[in-house]
Amino acid sequence: MSRIAYVNGQYVQHSEAGIHIEDRGYQFADGVYEVCEIARGNIMDMTRHLDRLNRSLSELKIAWPMARKALQTVIKEVVRRNRVHDGLVYLQVTRGVARRDHVFPSADTPPAVVITAKRTSPAAAAVRAAKGIKVITVPENRWERVDIKSIGLLPNVLARQQAKDLGAQEAWFIDSDGIVKEGAATNAWIVTKDGVLVTRPAEYGILRGITRTTIFDVAKKLGLKIEERGFSVDEAKKAKEVFMTAASTVVMPIVAIDGESVANGHPGTTTLSLREAFFDIAEKTPSC
Repeated sequence: MSRIAYVNGQYVQHSEAGIHIEDRGYQFADGVYEVCEIARGNIMDMTRHLDRLNRSLSELKIAWPMARKALQTVIKEVVRRNRVHDGLVYLQVTRGVARRDHVFPSADTPPAVVITAKRTSPAAAAVRAAKGIKVITVPENRWERVDIKSIGLLPNVLARQQAKDLGAQEAWFIDSDGIVKEGAATNAWIVTKDGVLVTRPAEYGILRGITRTTIFDVAKKLGLKIEERGFSVDEAKKAKEVFMTAASTVVMPIVAIDGESVANGHPGTTTLSLREAFFDIAEKTPSC
C-alpha cells in the first residue's frame, strides 16, 4: 500500500509530496515538530504532544496552522489512511513560504504544515529492549533553547552519526561541568543502587520529553521514587541501571556508555518494568 502524507491542506501520495523551495523550514529551519507513538491502534499522549507543540509555536511566535481540534482530526486521518496500527506520526509546522529574508514575513503568511505516518515493528523494538543499546558521550554544542522542539537538529544528526560510526545507537550531550544533559533524540535516566530514578530537570537545558513526563505517572503507579537532578557520566557508569525515553523508543535500556558496561551489561528489571507498564498508563487516543 502506498503511503499518504498531509501537506498544506491536501492528502497526497507520499512519493509525490513536496514543499516550496522558499519554505522557511527548508531555508532557515524556522519551524517545530512533534512525533507521537502509535501503539495498538492508539496515538499515545496526544494531549501532551499538542500542549508542547503549542509551547514551541508560542516561543517562536509561529501561529497554529489550524484549530487544535482540526489538527487532531487531520493527525488521526493520516494515521487511518496509512493503516498504521503500530508506528509513528510526524507533524511539522514552519513559519510558511515567503521571499527569503531573515526577518519574519508578513503576519498574513500562513504557516506550513506536513504530517506523515509510518509503521514500525513492535517485535523488533522488543528485541532491542531485551538486549539493550549502547551510547557514547559528546560535548554539548547546541544552541541554548533546546527546550523548544525546533527542526534545527544538525548537531543532533552529527552526534547520532558519530554514535553509529562507533557501534552505538545514541549519543549523550555533556555540559561543561561534565553533567549529562540529554540524548540526541532522547531523555537520559539512571537508576541508583537504592532504586531511585534520576533525570535532569527540564526547566532549562533539555527538552521536556513527553515520554519522560509520562514516566513520572508510571513511576508513581509502580511506587518508584524520582529525583530531578543532574548526574555525571561517571555516576551513570556506576549506576544500577541506565535507560532513555522518547516517543520513538518508549523506555529503552542502556547497557554500555563509551564502551564501558553498565552494571552486568544487561537490561535491568526496573527499566523493563517501566517499559511494560507504560502503555497501560499513557493517554491513548484511538486513531480511527
